[in-house]
This record gives sequence, C-alpha cells and structure tokens, in this order.
Amino acid sequence: MPLVAGVDSSTQSVKVVVRDAETGDLVREGRAAHPDGTEVHPDHWWSALEQASSGLLDGVEAMAVGAQQHGMVALDGAGEVVRPALLWNDTRSAQDAADLVAEWGGPQAWADAVGSVPVASFTISKVRWLARHEPELAARVARVLLPHDWLTWRLAGRPADATTDRGDVSGTGYWSPAAGDYRLDLLELAFGRAYDVPRVAAPHEIVGETSGGIALAPGTGDNMGAALGVGALPGDVVVSLGTSGTAFAVSSAPTADASGQVAGFADATGRFLPLVCTLNAARVFSAAAAMVGTDIEGATQAALGAAPGSGGLVLLPYLDGERTPNLPDATGSILGLTRDAMTPANLARASIEGMLCGLADAVDALRAQGVVPARIMLVGGAAANAAVQEVATTVFDLPVVVPPPGEYVADGAARQAAWAHLGGDEPPAWLLAGEVVRDPAPVPAIREAYAEARRTVHGS
Repeated sequence: MPLVAGVDSSTQSVKVVVRDAETGDLVREGRAAHPDGTEVHPDHWWSALEQASSGLLDGVEAMAVGAQQHGMVALDGAGEVVRPALLWNDTRSAQDAADLVAEWGGPQAWADAVGSVPVASFTISKVRWLARHEPELAARVARVLLPHDWLTWRLAGRPADATTDRGDVSGTGYWSPAAGDYRLDLLELAFGRAYDVPRVAAPHEIVGETSGGIALAPGTGDNMGAALGVGALPGDVVVSLGTSGTAFAVSSAPTADASGQVAGFADATGRFLPLVCTLNAARVFSAAAAMVGTDIEGATQAALGAAPGSGGLVLLPYLDGERTPNLPDATGSILGLTRDAMTPANLARASIEGMLCGLADAVDALRAQGVVPARIMLVGGAAANAAVQEVATTVFDLPVVVPPPGEYVADGAARQAAWAHLGGDEPPAWLLAGEVVRDPAPVPAIREAYAEARRTVHGS
C-alpha cells in the first residue's frame, strides 16, 4: 500500500501521522513538544520534527506539512533566521495593525483588498512591528516565510525558491483570495519595501522532495489542514478547540467582512474558508481546573454536576487578550458572583460556557457573511471532553457532531500528500468512522447572560 505522511507543527507540539494513501488508515504516528511562548526560534520546530518523525518515514512516498498560521519567519539573503519567529498569538503588533488599517483607508478597504481586516496575529502586522521596532534586523530581511513554508523549505533542502499554498498565504494580509495574487503594495506599506515572497503552489502540486526521496506537497495552515482532515463540506461549520478557538466553514465564494470578525481565508482545495478565531479556548478550562485545585478529570465531573447557566456565573475568557472581538489588552472577568454561585462546579461549567459562547458568536458572524450552517463539527483537544460536549448542546442551536479522536491537521496534511501522489480533481475520500452526534438542547439564557456580561465589561 502506498504510504503518505502528514505533519502538524502547532504552537505547543509537532505531530506526525503516516497513513495509507488510498484508504486513510493510520499506520503509525509520533510527536514531540515545542517550547512555550509567543516567539520561538524555528530551529526548535525542526528539531522537534526530526524527533517526532524518527523511524516513522520508512516507505513513505509523499508528505506535507500543516502548521500554525500567520507566524513570521524572517530570513536573510543566506537563508538564515534573522530573529525568533513571532507567532500568531503574539499581540505586541496590535497598534501596528490598527495603524495599517487607518493608513489604507479603513476596514472596508482592507476587506475588499485581501478579504480580511488585519489584527495583531496577521503577518503583515508583525512585519510592520519589525520595521518600526527592530530596524537593523528588518534591514537584513530578504524573505519572510510562514511556519509551514519554512519547514517545507527545510525538508526540500533549502532551495533557492520557496513555495507556499493559497490557504496559509491568505492569512498574511498581503495576498488576495478573491484575486489569487499578492498585494505587494500593501506589503510595501507595512514594511517600507517588498521582500521575496514564495510562489503559491497549486493545492495538489509536488513542490520538491526530501533528501530521502519523499515527494513534498505544498502543505497548508492549521485550520485549512483541519478542514481537509475532517472532510468538511459546505454546510459544515468546524469549531476547533485547541490553544486557540476557531469556527470556519468551507465556501465556494470569497468573503469580505469589514467588521473584521470574519477572516476571508482560502482553503487547501481551491475553495474558500471564512474563519473566526479566538485566542482563548482549551486552556480556559485547564486554567479553571487549576484555579479550583483539581485536574481536567476532576473539573469535568464538577462541570457535569452543575446546572446549565452555572448558577449565574459568567466567565469572559479573555485570559490572553482576545482576537475576536479585537481586545488584545483585555483580561478575563467573572461576573454574577454570589455566595450560592461560588462553587467549584459552577466555575468549571462557567469556563466551558464562556469558551463556547465566544465561538457561538463566531458562528453567528459566519451566518452574517452568507454561510448557512447545517451542523457543528466539534474538533480539537477539548472536543472529546464529556462536559464540553454536553455544554455545546446547550450553547449551539445545531446538531453537534464529534468526529472520532484524531490529529486532524496532520491528517489533512497527509490527505493533501495523498492527493498530490495519487492525482485526481479532488482529494481522496477517506472515511471517518465512529462519529458522535449530539442533538441540540439550547438554553438561550446562557448566551443572553454572556452577551450582557460582554456589554457590561467591554461595551459591545
């Protein structure tokens, strides 16, 4: 059987899966940790990938890399890293994003140009920060790659020309999904000059090969990889609960949301992927567990024992600032404190309700852009949690589908590699067996209380 490999180089770790190219059956897998932080030298990713893939790639004929979006990997003319990569969750460029929006004529102008309104996470905001705050380093920059581009480039032996894909490059802020081309005028506005940009490869193109002769597909961003890995189709809204929270949908048409809530990304197949991202997801629940002196299992049992609405407690989960809504300097808040409500069970449940209410707002924002959702596909590290699944049925007004546990970004990268290896107009059909379907049982008071708390603290 032909074997393919997929990589997920995420914020916290790297995962590698090896699958049968035709059926998608899992053959073997590995993982390794990444250092914590909002800036990381890319060499750490490379070392972790070598560790995670050691002994795994025998017989593999093609592979692809999925990785965290937006990160700025700045290289000099010799291909050496100029400074540690600024990651998507580094908010120091928030003011630079706001300045760029104002300088280019406002949010609508940006939405029309590149489908999205820049915020701190976008690459274009980070290169503006670099130009302003570290001009000597900026002067050395000859090329900027995204994390998955850099890893693919390293796997290919550091060729003179680098490649990217339309999914990940659509998160830079200087490439237009609608036009399918770079906006170098916006790059020059941000950085003061243009630098070398990678070629945008076709979704199932072979872009190089490793020293061991493994063919390399273009790879993609993590959200695009997850959509491909879970097999999302029009009508599916994927809600992913990892370090960040995302809600995204496969669409046949590009979007341009001037409010900035919905990023108008491309996907990894030639379609589009309107997406809303929050900075705070699974770690909200783990932080709440630590706060009440227990572990995830203890917090899960506590949350299951609390009633919907958490006794009136409402948690605004902006523990690391927030991207949507755009509140980079915000902190978390707990409202509705009374003697009766102040129990570990209520706090545990309120942390899940707060996390999911923010993502339910995200689904509403997608609806406002023309997305017609039929079901919620709940994925990510926290999706298998029993309390998260139960709370999801009370927050969302759609059926909640939980696919079987998997490394969906890595799986999506592997599926892309299989597509490139096998050919065809569409990716190979890999079946996911064992999904759980939960019927909706919405409790409107939960989202109403969350909205009121948000207005009280942040005015909107």
